[in-house]
Amino acid sequence: MTRRILPLLALASSLTACATQAQETPPPIVRIDIPRVELPAGVDPLGPNSGIREGEAVGQAVRTLKYDDGPNGLNAIIALAPDITAQVRAARRLPLAGRTVLVKDNIETRELPTTAGSLALANNRTGRDAPMIANLRRAGGVVMGKTNLSEWANIRDSNSTSGWSAVGGLVRNPHAIDRNSCGSSSGSGAAVAAGFAWAAIGTETNGSITCPASINGVVGFKPSVGVVSRTHVVPISSTQDTAGPMARSVKDAAMLLTAIAGADPADAVTTTVPNRPADYAAGLAEASLAGVRIGVMRGQVGDRQDLTATFDAALADMERAGAELVEIEFEPDTAMYRDSFQVLMFELREEMGKYLSSLPGEDMPRSLADLIAFNEANKETEMRWFGQDLFVQAEGTTDREAYEKARANAVRIAGVETIDKLLADNRVRFLVAPTRGPAWVSDLVNGDNFNGSIGFGAPAAIAGYPHLTVPMGAVEGLPVGISIIGAKWDDHAVLKAGAAYERARSAVLPQPRFERWSPPLRPSAPRIAD
Repeated sequence: MTRRILPLLALASSLTACATQAQETPPPIVRIDIPRVELPAGVDPLGPNSGIREGEAVGQAVRTLKYDDGPNGLNAIIALAPDITAQVRAARRLPLAGRTVLVKDNIETRELPTTAGSLALANNRTGRDAPMIANLRRAGGVVMGKTNLSEWANIRDSNSTSGWSAVGGLVRNPHAIDRNSCGSSSGSGAAVAAGFAWAAIGTETNGSITCPASINGVVGFKPSVGVVSRTHVVPISSTQDTAGPMARSVKDAAMLLTAIAGADPADAVTTTVPNRPADYAAGLAEASLAGVRIGVMRGQVGDRQDLTATFDAALADMERAGAELVEIEFEPDTAMYRDSFQVLMFELREEMGKYLSSLPGEDMPRSLADLIAFNEANKETEMRWFGQDLFVQAEGTTDREAYEKARANAVRIAGVETIDKLLADNRVRFLVAPTRGPAWVSDLVNGDNFNGSIGFGAPAAIAGYPHLTVPMGAVEGLPVGISIIGAKWDDHAVLKAGAAYERARSAVLPQPRFERWSPPLRPSAPRIAD
């Protein structure tokens, strides 16, 4: 597949050419043209009347073209918005003041199609904003474009490769372009790490914000389910789905969460949030770990000694900041995972059908069965690397009584019997563990090979509890994050704990190199965004 960049911005003649991108080897089977960047005619982003934010936005667009396209490009971006500088100008006096935000391409925005990475939705132009995007615009955020993702948010096949979609190709990790960016918010994580925008929005059902954030070396926050509306988002699970921010600092993530959060009558769970903060960034600068008891989930590290050493260094930083660490032994109840999977299969068929049937336009798929048929009819492009066994299994999962029993069981075990019990029995406020091991080599033939620890994020995802990952250092020169998990609706406190850890962190973090992996050199320390 190739993508063609349409004439850009009225910048300079050197930037108004077309570029062709070869995304994989062997040569692609199909050629697809996708508009990328198009700003209003006559705008001179380098002229004397360009504001700071406007200049930043154009600089980010140019950086995107430099590092996202070409044979070794990141493939993090599916499309850029046609009106970036106009949006910036209109937002100058609003709280976010024109900061640029990239949006995962399973979230509807009015100016761009929403494909979920699938050619079946290539023409899905609804002309509407998801409520979270409408909230973002009202707060002064700029929709810069749409990010690539694991097709259908990694729910199509059990042998998929994270970060690959038929629309966007394979997302590459900016720290090592032969390494995976995890998923399913692959492009959001890679783009933020690469400096393509101020921040990005991802979505998570189980690990899809926190894993790509950790592996790309950025902050990712999966809020409690209900903090952010899911209306006009391509769904998997009404029980577990949520959107959340991905950014280069906890403060920026909290600012973005403040902008997109809010009650939505069309998404009932959002109306149940108690004591919803007006500003999730409030108090972050003063937050402290002094006297805070934190449960250490050491059993979730896996058998990698290098990851253990990096985690131990992060724990030592927390102790120096005054935290009291409590070692916790934990053996998960595997029924939680079994029942959660059954929930996802049942809800995928139902929720996807509802979403597809609501789409405007003709010749659109209207059910999961339609998607399965589309993929079969377009095997050369859609199923070139992996199949659709999860789609097929979900289509056959129709027992509502079994589903309701599994849902109640999974949520109870993950929430009350796991996270709540661990917090209460050990008298701790938060639980911490490595989010994941370092990025693995991308392998489109054999699928993902998670490299070491798979962390403790699953209970938080299944129960709908908050989960924050913050960069804690490097393994093999590749970034890894530390997870901070709290009780249901304790989102603000989790963000405060993350900000306090971020200030106490002693590790020197790796910076993107936009090259294939090689033995690490000493990295430079990152700048924490203002």
